Parts: sequence; structure tokens; C-alpha cells
Amino acid sequence: MTKKDLFIGLTVGFIANIVGVIAYVFIFSKLSLLTTLQIAQEQGYLGSILALGAILNLFAFFGFLKLKRDQRARGVLLATMLTAIFILIEKFI
Repeated sequence: MTKKDLFIGLTVGFIANIVGVIAYVFIFSKLSLLTTLQIAQEQGYLGSILALGAILNLFAFFGFLKLKRDQRARGVLLATMLTAIFILIEKFI
């Protein structure tokens, strides 16, 4: 069950990040989602939006820890680290 729980946590982490990005765009932008993300990429702050979207991973991570689902929490942490690596690569390339 370890790999299955890790995969569930990874999936929850990516979904939480996507929901966070969508929520951020709908709350703070007057443009559509795709337009906002295109403009963000052109102006070089797409990584910042992704990082703000990853805030929801905190709730998933600590929720899994509270439920004693350590492997799932580890998957959420892995999703957060992969997002950070993607942001790092996107900033320097």
C-alpha cells in the first residue's frame, strides 16, 4: 500500500496546486484563465503564480499528517518539490 498511498498523495498535491492556481487567477485577475497564464509566462511571473497555488498543498499535507497518513503526506511533499523544481527550471531557461 505504500506506493499506492504515495501516488494518491502525489495526485492530491498536484490537484491542490492546480485548484490553487485557478482560484488565484479567478480572485485576482479580470482576464480569463488561459489569457492570464499566457501573459504571466510572457512577463516571467508564471512561477510566482504556481508558487502561490502550492499554498493549498499545506492544507493537504497537514491534513494527511493529522489523519496519520504519512505516505500520502510524503506524496504531497513530493508534488510540492516537483513544482518547485519546475519553477526553478522555468525561471532560468
